Amino acid sequence: MATERKKEDKGWTGKLKEEDEKAKSWLREWIDAIVFAFIAASILRTLVFGSYVIPTGSMEKSLMVGDFLIVSNLHYGPRTPMSICVPFTDWCVPGVKLPWARIPGFSEIKRNDAIVFNVPFEVKPISSKTNYIKRAVGMPGDTLQIRKNLVYINGQQEEWPSAGVQHNYTIKMQDRVRLSDAKMEATGGELVQFQGNDTYIVNMSPEVAEVVGSWNETDTLYMNAYDPDVVIPGYSNGRFTFARAFKNHHNIGPVAIPYEGMEIELTSANWFVYKDLIERYERNEIRREGNTFFINGEQTNTYTVRQNYYFGMGDNRDNSEDSRFWGFVPEDHIIGKAIFVWYSKDGFILNPRFNRIFSIVK
Repeated sequence: MATERKKEDKGWTGKLKEEDEKAKSWLREWIDAIVFAFIAASILRTLVFGSYVIPTGSMEKSLMVGDFLIVSNLHYGPRTPMSICVPFTDWCVPGVKLPWARIPGFSEIKRNDAIVFNVPFEVKPISSKTNYIKRAVGMPGDTLQIRKNLVYINGQQEEWPSAGVQHNYTIKMQDRVRLSDAKMEATGGELVQFQGNDTYIVNMSPEVAEVVGSWNETDTLYMNAYDPDVVIPGYSNGRFTFARAFKNHHNIGPVAIPYEGMEIELTSANWFVYKDLIERYERNEIRREGNTFFINGEQTNTYTVRQNYYFGMGDNRDNSEDSRFWGFVPEDHIIGKAIFVWYSKDGFILNPRFNRIFSIVK
């Protein structure tokens, strides 16, 4: 009897061990699957494409707050890892920089491409800087100038992208005529401010401005722009080095956008324009003593640029902090090209804009 009981006990114990091993095997399979999926998703996000959400209105109405974008890393060439970072987060091991390279892409950056990049002015490892999206208005080698809030490339006024751009306009209506939010929204603009005396500030595209200007009840309409001599202290004496070269962001340049191999002749006039490029983006020690410049301890007034740079601007020109403020976008900061909107929400996540889902970014 005792022998039979022992056999029964061993059988019961054996079944428990067998079930325990099955449970461990099942758990191990799930952990392996999750780890594999995590690694695969990280590789895809780094080398193929990423998903980004639009947090601000700087690109409206081309891209709206709440748009979820697919951004192709393959167009311009994906970057190999630049730091040791926790996947899907902005946290990287401090002080660790990896040798990296850009794998060749199948397209070059073209003028007016909607590019996603790591914003240059943050003091962090490149790949952990905040992601921005702007339009590549100025290309390497271009001469860019902004006059009265209008952009000129190589002496010619810019050709606006098909989606259009927006500016703030002042509208004065006929005596005692009221301009409503609903009317402006239906026309395609946004009423920003009522200034009294039948005068309004409206944000709209040039196409909408043409329509509004044709209304019988419109008295006068003009694009808002500072005169070249107007100093905006919050801009020219603000936190960005580039902006200190100018009086206001409606009048800039002419500025030569740097390209790889370009030789810059440093002067007191362009010192603030190129200081960040030489010192921060290309990691040189630089100082200025009057009109004399020292780079890496050597007195010189010339510098040869090591990579291409771009000038990025938001389509919502009077609601965008862009290259007019912090300067050029280095090529090594560029992540990829915005391709299409895969989802769009109007405020709440379950309140979709159906007309924007799977729309192509122009």
